[in-house]
Amino acid sequence: MDPGGLTTPAGEFGPWLLGMQAALRGEADADVPCGACTVCCRSRQFVHVEPDDQRALRAIAPELLFPAPGLPPGHYVLGYDEHGACPMLVDDACSIYADRPRACRAFDCRLFVAVDRLDAAAPAIADRARQWRFTYADDADREQSAAIRAAGRIDPASG
Repeated sequence: MDPGGLTTPAGEFGPWLLGMQAALRGEADADVPCGACTVCCRSRQFVHVEPDDQRALRAIAPELLFPAPGLPPGHYVLGYDEHGACPMLVDDACSIYADRPRACRAFDCRLFVAVDRLDAAAPAIADRARQWRFTYADDADREQSAAIRAAGRIDPASG
């Protein structure tokens, strides 16, 4: 349980997993019940903007985009301000939400819980993610969740 004793319903695991897979393939946006939470927007994260993410590229001022290290030309990163916040976060809301980059559309902090890698998240994101609690429709969903958590604990550097 999280330190403050707070939990947040993460939804049913099976449908969440299918939706997350679609989001990672670029077929849909992640459907995250963020509410008023903007922790990911304030966590000193660089946001990858891909060359074909034209709506985001038109919505973001060019001076806020920097060539993405190690990636081909046309890939950019959107940095953060002196407080660690995305420059697109205005009055506690995304000012380009409808045109946000694919990386933002696919981001779902519940993934860190699902793969048991809270240590891989920025501290504020990890604190928020610890609050999520999935429900399970059946034993098959529980088993799939356990397998994903176990796979998430494997250190890629050791294999």
